[in-house]
Amino acid sequence: MTTAELRRYDRHIRLPEIGLEGQQKLKAASVLVVGCGGLGCPVLQYLAAAGVGTLGLLDFDTVDETNLQRQVLYATADVGRPKVEVAAEKLRAQNPFISVQPHLARVTASNARTLLTDYDIVVDCSDNFATRYLLNDACVLLGKPLVFGAIFKFEGQVTVFNYQGGPTYRCLFPEPPDESPNCSEIGVLGVLPGIVGTLQANEVIKLITGVGEVLSGRLLILDALNLAFSTISFEVVPINQVPKELVDYESVCEPDAVPEVTADELKQRLIGQANLVLLDVREEHEYAARNIGGRLIPLGQLAAALPSLTRDHPIVVHCASGRRSQQAVRLLQANGFEQVASLRNGLADF
Repeated sequence: MTTAELRRYDRHIRLPEIGLEGQQKLKAASVLVVGCGGLGCPVLQYLAAAGVGTLGLLDFDTVDETNLQRQVLYATADVGRPKVEVAAEKLRAQNPFISVQPHLARVTASNARTLLTDYDIVVDCSDNFATRYLLNDACVLLGKPLVFGAIFKFEGQVTVFNYQGGPTYRCLFPEPPDESPNCSEIGVLGVLPGIVGTLQANEVIKLITGVGEVLSGRLLILDALNLAFSTISFEVVPINQVPKELVDYESVCEPDAVPEVTADELKQRLIGQANLVLLDVREEHEYAARNIGGRLIPLGQLAAALPSLTRDHPIVVHCASGRRSQQAVRLLQANGFEQVASLRNGLADF
């Protein structure tokens, strides 16, 4: 290590449990962080600060104004730019002694092995079940530990999968659920991903340096409202430790597709189709912040409001991201509405 690195990491090196040897292990390590959002931001910042020699950043999304409440790597001026691009710039400025490798991509069954192969540890900071199952299976096949984190409103979860023959994600959650809610639909406490992401970074540092007890076979659960921690133990389920192949789980975790229109198609229909019904299924506060007109019926109230809708006119349903509007279209179809479609990607593309 250079003199400058020794000064930078002095407080780590002074810890007998880490010392110079542990710091050199951190410098030699490579970690892939999948998802550069609420969880990924604190994970990346603390691993960069700790001196992890190679950091991989995997994300396909761009910075949105709604991210700024919790994704602390980004600023207003970054809105619209790829997250991996912005994050890489800021991490390199934070620590010039590390290598930062951005991957502007979505992880799939066809590219997972290639993306994960060169890294020692994978950190799951994703926000959907399809990615979680795919990462788990890829890490099992490649023999890599997977540091898992998840958040939901005021609750967080952290554990380490596939560590030295320990339980995998499938040992805890054998089958994908039908759908996965996200922050755009349910909201999330801004500080929560910071707490959970920091705990994930802590597990990564422990894995690399060999200090402490790795959180394997134990799911740490955080209740941020009451500031309470609890732990659930879970064991290896042999049948869930040997995936046969990698599969894209979008079709498993998502229900059948519904009719959709693009933003451009909707704009044309609003001009030329006078009887078109535009239905907004977001919440009132979302509508007040931004709307494109139409009738507001929050998704939770839609079933009761069905008698007030006409089946004779075409309906286009929209929300923030397209997920709630898809659920609304299924509800409408199940109740005899035939001329219905969802706005693809919601207001994000409008």
